[in-house]
Amino acid sequence: MIKLYNTATKSLAPFKPIHPKRVSIYSCGPTVYDRQHIGNLRKSLFDDLLKRTLSIHGYTVYSVTNITDVGHLVSDEDTGEDKLEKGAKRENLTALEVAQKYTQLWQEDLHKLNIIPSDHYPKATDYIKEQINLIKRLERKGYTYIISDGVYFDTTKFPEYADFAHLKLEDQEGGARVDIGDKKSPSDFALWKFSPQDEQRQMEWNSPWGIGFPGWHSECVVMADSLLHAPFDIHTGGKDHIAIHHTNEIAQFKADTGKPMANYWLHSYFLTIDEAKMSKSAGTFITLDDIITQGYSPLDLRLLVLMAHYRSDIDFSWDSLQQAKQSRQRILTFINRIQNLPHHKRNLNIQKLIRNTYTSFRRALFNDLDSPQAVAQIFEFIRTINSAIDNGEPIPRRHIIKLFQRFERILALDILEKKESQEIPVDIVELFNQRNQARADKNFAKADDLREELYNKGYTIKDTSDKSTLSPNSD
Repeated sequence: MIKLYNTATKSLAPFKPIHPKRVSIYSCGPTVYDRQHIGNLRKSLFDDLLKRTLSIHGYTVYSVTNITDVGHLVSDEDTGEDKLEKGAKRENLTALEVAQKYTQLWQEDLHKLNIIPSDHYPKATDYIKEQINLIKRLERKGYTYIISDGVYFDTTKFPEYADFAHLKLEDQEGGARVDIGDKKSPSDFALWKFSPQDEQRQMEWNSPWGIGFPGWHSECVVMADSLLHAPFDIHTGGKDHIAIHHTNEIAQFKADTGKPMANYWLHSYFLTIDEAKMSKSAGTFITLDDIITQGYSPLDLRLLVLMAHYRSDIDFSWDSLQQAKQSRQRILTFINRIQNLPHHKRNLNIQKLIRNTYTSFRRALFNDLDSPQAVAQIFEFIRTINSAIDNGEPIPRRHIIKLFQRFERILALDILEKKESQEIPVDIVELFNQRNQARADKNFAKADDLREELYNKGYTIKDTSDKSTLSPNSD
């Protein structure tokens, strides 16, 4: 049994998926206007830990991670410049080119960190129609109003608004100013922003209310419902999403459908520097490339994150990363030592230790993803086995290697020799998923087209009665 801390209930509770063997997860992904710093990547590592833990429990995980390529303003309070438009001006590129550039760099970072790709990476700009339709439904139900800069959600019409984040709305100042016009309440949020009259945005669309672009908080509602059919099992995000972004998602979906959006809400904490969030202006914007330039492996960062609980902040320093590097090297040194030993079939004490260690490892993970305790089990095992080797005890080498193969399903630290086959790129996996969906929908023409496209990109699909597999072309 897995227990997870549900932000919605503020409690640790047994996880019960909607379908017994299948878990659906929606994760808030990046706003792709710039590089993702290592604080952003901690969230992706948390999502990966969650998926890997569910997998070793026996669940099939189906996951969606969105890409915000429009609508996220510099201020979460619906003011300031759109981050994509700002990035386009900064780099003298189109907003679309900026989004494509930083999406690719982000996905390259995920690959370097051994993060399992999601099944879908929907983009906000691909769901403009669905967002407009959501706003129209909310308008018909009386949840919206219009002021000079856009269409807003009236939080006073939704009595449950403050419940999720336990907000104290009465403490907020009334009549808060926005760039153009006045909101009725400080907690009201933009559903549709009008384009400024004195400039033409690169990203704007016609709507029943005027030319403009969607607010940040609607995209996840429509994408999650389109791809996972809400309510779904788990929604993840950073802890900074709780009070605004996720509260606003919940309000829209519940106002529209009367149903909860997700059954479990999980939030990862920050990776900070000097106990403050990373920022360029403060000179604390560290990317994965910076880590590599300083002589560290991305997997040293992965272990650093695993050695802290996802619901605790990590205050990053180069010393802490060095300690993580040394810890990872300790595991690699141990594996090398084991691999050079002869195999002995029987050592009942060590075989019992192997079973007990893996049981404790899983128990820690199943207790709200307690990765620090899980990692501690590994180092305690290493200490005990090193002592046994030093004392000349017979070592069941193959059993220990098998144990670390099991650990690696969670750790993904490349502590064992990699297979010769190369990991399939994210964009190829996405095409493969689209082809399988087309086949399931009996759209065989589209499925054949996607099969041919994959072959031209160097990959062959093999179908059997129960599954499809993808591998590099053999010719």
